Order: sequence, then C-alpha cells, then structure tokens
Amino acid sequence: MLPLRDINPTRRVPILTYALVALNVLVFLWQDSIPKSELQSMFMDLSVVPSEITASPFAFESFMDIVRSMFFHGGWAHLLGNMLYLWLFGDNVEDRLGKLVFLFLYFASGFTAAFAQVMINPNSIIPLVGASGAIAGVLGSYLVLFPGVRVQGIVPLGFFSRLSEWPAWSVLALWFVLQLFNGLFSIGVDTSAGGGVAFFAHIGGFVLGLVLTLILMVFIRQPPAEERRQALYMRSQKYRF
Repeated sequence: MLPLRDINPTRRVPILTYALVALNVLVFLWQDSIPKSELQSMFMDLSVVPSEITASPFAFESFMDIVRSMFFHGGWAHLLGNMLYLWLFGDNVEDRLGKLVFLFLYFASGFTAAFAQVMINPNSIIPLVGASGAIAGVLGSYLVLFPGVRVQGIVPLGFFSRLSEWPAWSVLALWFVLQLFNGLFSIGVDTSAGGGVAFFAHIGGFVLGLVLTLILMVFIRQPPAEERRQALYMRSQKYRF
C-alpha cells in the first residue's frame, strides 16, 4: 500500500515536521545543483561511510557525518518517498510527544539507524545517505501511539490500483516486515559495485522509535480515550474519498 493520508487530527500546527520536510527539500535542491562528477566525492567527504565510522565511531566528524547524511538523498524518488512518510506520520507524533521530544526521537532514530547499518557492513566504503532511518523511528512511534487510526492509500493490483483504507498497525507492520525480510536476504550480498537500500538502517530506526515511545508514554500524559475517539470521528468526516 502507498499511503496518502491518515484520518488523525492534530491539536497544534506541526512546525518541526514541516521544517524538516522543507530543510530536506532545500538541501536536495542544493545537492542537485552539484555536477554528478563531484557528487560522489562530496558524499564520501560529508556523509556516513561505514568503514570510516568503524574506525572512529565517537569522533566529532563521525557525529557530523551522521547528521549531514540525514539530509542528503540519492535522487528525487528517494527524497519524495521519504518526505511523504514524514509529512503523513510526523505531524501526529510531534503533536502527541511535543516538539522537543519529537526532535530528540527523530535524531536519536537517525543515529541508531546509521550505527545499525554500519554494524551489518562495517568495512563498506559506500556512503549512506537519506532520512529513512530517522523517519523509520517516527513510524515506530506512530505504531505505538496510533495503531487503530485508519490510513488511506493506493493498493497496486497488477496494471490497476484501487483506493483502500487500512488500520495503521497493518500498514506499518507490513512495512517493517518487508524491511526485515529484505534486510535478512541482503546480508552477505556484494554491493561494492554500487549502492542499495540500507534495510538495517530502517530496522534500527524503527525499533528505536517504537521502544523509546513505549518508555516515553510512561512519563507523557496521554489524551483521554474518549477525547481521541471524538476527535477522530470529527476529522473522518472531512477525509472521505
């Protein structure tokens, strides 16, 4: 399923989610202006290269490489796919957790994602770029906070597709299972001739987001169940296809 929208209200404007989307787009537009012949060299210098992180995991430069990598992308499809998921699921997570906690979860997931992928292939010299790991943490958090929310999207059926509505837990659980399945089958595959999808970055970020949110829910007051149900009902009347 390609999710398009969720029937899930927010109480406040998700400023940080919008800012992260805008910053990712602006960085990509700048990145896209760099000649292709120089882009790979830039990624090698400014983003995560597993062999270099392995050699100096706690160096300040390694820290900066991971942060910068969260805002680089491998192409328009990579960027748009990531921003769709961040736009769709990030607003509600930010709204529920609050801005500072949301920002902490986002970057903590990004760091966990980077180290998870490095641990799987510590000697790789292929740069890791993309916000996928950080956004995976947002998805894990959303699964904990809003498992029953309805998500509307497109289900491909061969040459055709149809609009459908699934509960969030099934959409996100299926996404995670696909990452896990592909990740396990990617172990030991030679990627020295080119890049690929960093499945274990997705897995690491998702698990961190899920676990961290379970812990945070103990300390952060949750809206009453009846209030959430009423808000969802009112919002659902505006989001029918």
